[in-house]
Amino acid sequence: MSHLKVKFETAASKHGQQRIRSPKPSKPGPPPQTTHVSRLMALAIRLEHLIETGQIANQAEIARAAGLTRARVTQILNLANLAPDIQQAVLELADHPSESTRLKEADLRHYSQIHSWSKQRRLFQKLLGRKQK
Repeated sequence: MSHLKVKFETAASKHGQQRIRSPKPSKPGPPPQTTHVSRLMALAIRLEHLIETGQIANQAEIARAAGLTRARVTQILNLANLAPDIQQAVLELADHPSESTRLKEADLRHYSQIHSWSKQRRLFQKLLGRKQK
């Protein structure tokens, strides 16, 4: 003899009879929220690629197309100056956004101006330590 497991719900009809029906499908949870800095980092990487491959001529063209100032485009593109492991860590925030790991764009903009990746890494680790407490 075989056994079959089936989930079902019962509900009373207008006339008081019990009706059997399949359960309503559960609603999926909300999609994970991507952090603002993660989106900006991904945008910086993408825009840098478009410029390097010649698909976009320069930052001014990006600014015109996106309706941003050239200064803002520069700020975003400067995020690509961060050490590769910092870029990866920022992108991975998209998978684990939480209040304790929220990074501010201003912090990252400051680090992107530092030419030494080792100094960037030290400051970034210090920032993460401060944010996770």
